[in-house]
Amino acid sequence: MEAAHTDVTGGSGTPGPAPAPAAPAATTPAPAAPAGTPAPSGTPSPAATARLTVHSPDEMRDLGRALARLLRPGDLVMLTGELGAGKTTLTRGLGEGLGVRGAVTSPTFVIARVHPSLTGGPALVHVDAYRLGGGLDEMEDLDLDVSLPDSVVVVEWGDGKVEELTDDRLHVVIDRVVGATDDDRREVTLTGVGARWQGVDLAAR
Repeated sequence: MEAAHTDVTGGSGTPGPAPAPAAPAATTPAPAAPAGTPAPSGTPSPAATARLTVHSPDEMRDLGRALARLLRPGDLVMLTGELGAGKTTLTRGLGEGLGVRGAVTSPTFVIARVHPSLTGGPALVHVDAYRLGGGLDEMEDLDLDVSLPDSVVVVEWGDGKVEELTDDRLHVVIDRVVGATDDDRREVTLTGVGARWQGVDLAAR
C-alpha cells in the first residue's frame, strides 16, 4: 500500500492583487423540490442551493474567488466531478480568494496539501480523498501542520467518505458537456448543508 504523503506549501512574498472576478453567467437558484418531498433517507435537507453555468476555466477560477468570500474557518467544501471537470481550477480560485501561499495544484500524489494564509486568515487544506479509504479520520495520521477546525478544508472525491466530519458542508457538483467536444461549459450546482449555510445566498456574486 502506498504511504500517505502531505505537503505544506512554502515560498515567500505576497502575490500581487488578483484581478476582480467576473460574475459567471446564468446564475440561478436551483429548482426546489415539490412541497412535501422528503429528503433521501439519511440525507440532510439542503439549507441553501444555487445552480449556475460557467463558460471557461477563467470563469471557474472567478467562481472560486467569489465563493472564498463566503468561507470561514472550519468550513468543509466537497467537490464532485469527473476528471477534467474543473475541481482543481475552482480550488485555485478559492486559494486566491483566501489569500493563501503557493500555487494550488492537484493533490493526487500527496493526498493533502496545506496552503498557509498570507493575510492572517484560515489556511487552505486541499485533499484528494480518492485514496483516502477511511475518510478524513485518516488525516489524523497525515501529520498536517495545521488545525483543521481553524482551516478551510476542500476535498475532491469526498462523496461517502467525509460527510461525518461535520454536519455543515458546502457541496459543489461540476458537470461538463458530454461527448467529444471542445465546449468548456460547466453546470455547477452548489448545495449548502447544515445550519452554517442557512440563509446564505449562494447565487450572490
